[in-house]
Amino acid sequence: MINFKHLHYFCTVAREGGVARASERLHVTPQTISGQLGLLGEYLGVDLFKKVGRNLELTEIGRLVLGYADEIFSLGDELEEAVQQSGSRPHVFRVGIVDVVPKSIARRILEPALKMDEPVRMVCREASMDTLLADLAVHRLDLLLADRPIPATVSMRGYSHKLGECGVSFFATRMLKRKLKGEFPQNLNGAPMLMPNTDNQLRSGIDKWLGMHRIRPRTVAEFDDSALMKAFGHEGAGVFVAPTAIKDQVERQYQVIAIGQADDVKERFYAISAERRVLHPVVAAVVAAARKLLFADE
Repeated sequence: MINFKHLHYFCTVAREGGVARASERLHVTPQTISGQLGLLGEYLGVDLFKKVGRNLELTEIGRLVLGYADEIFSLGDELEEAVQQSGSRPHVFRVGIVDVVPKSIARRILEPALKMDEPVRMVCREASMDTLLADLAVHRLDLLLADRPIPATVSMRGYSHKLGECGVSFFATRMLKRKLKGEFPQNLNGAPMLMPNTDNQLRSGIDKWLGMHRIRPRTVAEFDDSALMKAFGHEGAGVFVAPTAIKDQVERQYQVIAIGQADDVKERFYAISAERRVLHPVVAAVVAAARKLLFADE
């Protein structure tokens, strides 16, 4: 069996970037740590680190081992917590959120997980679609929230469950709206615009809609992070778009008003799982609630 002390030393070296810094944190001699790392690498039959300058960097297999080690120690924390809570072990719900999915939408989709009768410990991770699909493939995630189904070019066993779709609304501060000339959507002509980046699924829909209406706004900034885009919109930097499903919340949170909407520009949301039939109880509750409550009227 793997020696957990060796694994603990390995995790510390990986995070500290070297044996010397790990030695200071663990209050153990560098020689001891190096020896334990050697035993772990010998047991696994792989090189866990490569030397880059004065630092140690993880190899590809080292990153894989670190991921499993994190889960092992996380499970140990759960064990202690469960014992302290008289043995009531919470469901662990590990969810990945593709970085282009609006935070407000993700929160509303995932909210039911924290309202179940049984205790749930939710672990959220945000990253690119490719990164999260790789984690889902090796069962490090229970669910993936995305703005598109699994790409046809990705060879993995997974299933895309469509949660729903909605149109988008255009938002601006009251001061900025007063500066716009004419009625919507023509008042967007020449208006300062905050846009999603070109690799966002929504961007192509917005560009097509603007072209169809022969509107040419002045793009002042592009964003990967929709929350950052809204923050700039709150300061009056430009008009921005957000899903109509969260229109009221966007208006309250960012102190802006909806100046119009485009129902034929669709933002779609998917729950991606490794199984065709959703069996994980928390995943099933989240998918059902999203379809029934969030997108029921769309």
